[in-house]
Amino acid sequence: MAFIADTVFDNGLSYAQTNGTRIDITSQQATSYSEATDTYTLGNASVTTGEPEDGATDGRRVQTSSISDGSVTADGKATHWALTDGDGELLATGALSSSQEVTNGNSFTLDAISVTLRDAE
Repeated sequence: MAFIADTVFDNGLSYAQTNGTRIDITSQQATSYSEATDTYTLGNASVTTGEPEDGATDGRRVQTSSISDGSVTADGKATHWALTDGDGELLATGALSSSQEVTNGNSFTLDAISVTLRDAE
């Protein structure tokens, strides 16, 4: 079994912690900043991203703050989230635990998002 020290994971996650400032809810998984914040976005909110810590199952993770007042900016079905630096870089993306129809002008809530680097197996 391969071994990777926590400090290796933490250095990568520290970049997300320092730069992860915006979450967008999207209609599909984004592969670029433009897709996350323009093409597929249905809404967004500012977030803070916490310090690296042990993952829920294994590995290491950072978690964003939860969102209670996100701004919905388009009608559609939100299926994914995208964490960006708010200035040109997509840092991480993933599927929402359940998709939801959203309506422009409303607000959205979102539990904390966990960005995890899993241990090698």
